[in-house]
Amino acid sequence: MRALTAVLIFFLTVNAVEAQEIPTFVKDSLDIYINNGLKDWQVPGLAVCIIKDGKIVVMKGYGVKDLDTKEKVDENTLFMIGSNTKSFTAIAVAMLDAEKKLSFNDKVTKWIPELKLENQNTTEQLIIRDLLCHRTGFTNFEGDFLIWGTDIPRDKMVERISHIKIVYPVRTTFGYSSSAFIIAGEIIPRATGLSWEDFMKEKIFIPLGMKRSLTLHKDFPDAINKCEPYTIINDSLMKIPYCNIDNMAPAGTISSSVNDLSKWVMMLLNKGKSGNHQIVPSEAIEETWTPQLIIPDTNGFRFMGSSYGLGWFLDEYQNKKIVAHVGWLDGFYTSVTLVPGENLGIIVLTNTDQNSLYLSLKKQIIDAYLGQPYKNYSHLDLDSFKIQKSAETKKNKLYKDSIELGFSPSLPLEAYAGEYFSPQYGDLKVFIEDGELRMKFAHHPALYVKLRSLGGNRFYATFSDLEFGSYIFPFVTERGKVKSVVIHSFDPEVYEFSKK
Repeated sequence: MRALTAVLIFFLTVNAVEAQEIPTFVKDSLDIYINNGLKDWQVPGLAVCIIKDGKIVVMKGYGVKDLDTKEKVDENTLFMIGSNTKSFTAIAVAMLDAEKKLSFNDKVTKWIPELKLENQNTTEQLIIRDLLCHRTGFTNFEGDFLIWGTDIPRDKMVERISHIKIVYPVRTTFGYSSSAFIIAGEIIPRATGLSWEDFMKEKIFIPLGMKRSLTLHKDFPDAINKCEPYTIINDSLMKIPYCNIDNMAPAGTISSSVNDLSKWVMMLLNKGKSGNHQIVPSEAIEETWTPQLIIPDTNGFRFMGSSYGLGWFLDEYQNKKIVAHVGWLDGFYTSVTLVPGENLGIIVLTNTDQNSLYLSLKKQIIDAYLGQPYKNYSHLDLDSFKIQKSAETKKNKLYKDSIELGFSPSLPLEAYAGEYFSPQYGDLKVFIEDGELRMKFAHHPALYVKLRSLGGNRFYATFSDLEFGSYIFPFVTERGKVKSVVIHSFDPEVYEFSKK
């Protein structure tokens, strides 16, 4: 009898300790917090996973995959994870470095001799490590318009990237660049004989049992149990087309679920081991988590981390190292976060690109595990988000009001129509349709732009793909004739197309 009592006391004690280890917020308030967040942020669906000490604490779906069918999100629902792909690419290169198949300090031209960047000194000095930590000399998002959603095949992307302007000396300034990760991904097949996507499958997905994960966007539309992508236009949720950026795959095309990603995160937190198998050398993981450069306060990415490793943002919070990345794509926002000192991993996936809930939630969970006071980050971030959206709405309203005033352009519309060319991009056509100017870009076959006069030679440009935004496009004239047009988009680089 005493032995039975002792056993019961032991199990009750163990269960009590385990229950105490789960923070009150996670145990009692997580569902309420997320469901309120879905309403506040207009997020159709979300999936979350919390990993602690090698065990799944929470793995759950909330909301719906599709507002039309009302199908529920579950732990196996696929989301496009966008730039969280960069962490996979960095780990792949780190594996090859650990295996001595290449070195992080190899010059990029050793593997890609045809690389000829806009700045010859950068071309000669660039090493593989530079590509993976955003210190190539590009500024944030520079050159994205040249590559995002274009019909240029991946094997031609290196040449396309050579047209991007080098803003800073190499290794001096953080400039978030998908272009650099495209180049890094191109090194993998040259060092292994495997394509980037086959390497991901054979060396990471299959060994980890990530059976649902996809490497390329072309496979996403036909996948079962997947989310539809949404954005918010004029305060209303709108379903948008699937994004396909397979030509820049190493920078952002993996799709996955919280179930599959939990295996990735547990392996990373377990120093590269999954079960009894060493999937990734522990030194390769440590290398990717080592700071390579500081992110300045003035840089738009400071909120993500104070420094960058290889494929990861790095920070310190409450004396704990934070290793994290986020992913954005048309219709999706996702985050993967690790707190190695707490053996804690957090995955949040959402299917709208107009929310910060994916960040608010992970901050709330971190605070819960570190014993910090409750702040309701979702409400705080929502207030900031509304202020930002209000400013954008006012700005666009001013432009639309100007259009309604009917200001005429300086020249007849026929004067602006014609063929244009940019050495960076290629061809552009301006034509008249329904009494208004339109634009078509040679390498974005599904994209067009409406141009409406703001008076003079300035036009309010709205892209057919709403994710590209709205901008002011000025035409440059000389002696009463159109000489060129200046194009802006989400890419900070300015493209001047000369009229042929």
